Amino acid sequence: MGLLIALIVMGVSFYVQWRLKSKFEEYSQVGLSNGMSGKEIAETMLRESGIYDVRVVSVEGRLTDHYNPQDKTVNLSPDVYYGRSVAAAAVASHECGHAVQHATAYSWLQFRSQMVPFLSVASQYMQWIILIGVLLINTSIIPLTIGVALFAVTTLFSFITLPVEYDASNRALAWIQKNRIVNEREYVMSADALKWAARTYLVAAIGSLATLLYYVSLLMGRRD
Repeated sequence: MGLLIALIVMGVSFYVQWRLKSKFEEYSQVGLSNGMSGKEIAETMLRESGIYDVRVVSVEGRLTDHYNPQDKTVNLSPDVYYGRSVAAAAVASHECGHAVQHATAYSWLQFRSQMVPFLSVASQYMQWIILIGVLLINTSIIPLTIGVALFAVTTLFSFITLPVEYDASNRALAWIQKNRIVNEREYVMSADALKWAARTYLVAAIGSLATLLYYVSLLMGRRD
């Protein structure tokens, strides 16, 4: 049963990732009516949100866009940074949505950020602890119990990420619509692109929960 659930989650994950890439491929070909680049949109959104201490920079890769609260940078991939498409507008404004969350002390982002240092350390050892726990399950349940507890924290983190991502998208869509960065047709496309991006986080969270429940079932089975 656990294997079946894992295969289903994996299949859904591959599908969502494929749809996300195809959507961004499609909307990257649609030129933005106002002709602004992702960099220009990001800088405008930050400025109009009263944020002047965040830099917009270009980073290598594709779909590598992210906001870094440590050094206060909105990092955009070349296709987004230089792009003048609907996809570039959606991604650039979404990442600035995270910057606005940071500037306004959005509670879910703060909670998520507080978990990062612990998870950075825990993730280095968690899989090894779980592996040892599975191998020694007939001898001692302590290693697996510790591993499951650590994995539970990572699962919690993945679910806390959901409101952070959805809120950033909502902020982005509200801003680009209010400020006429996009027309009505482009707004629909932007919303569609961000919807599929958010679904990747949702599938990841569900996958993490399914894996956690599998480990818990192993642990409870041993206790029985």
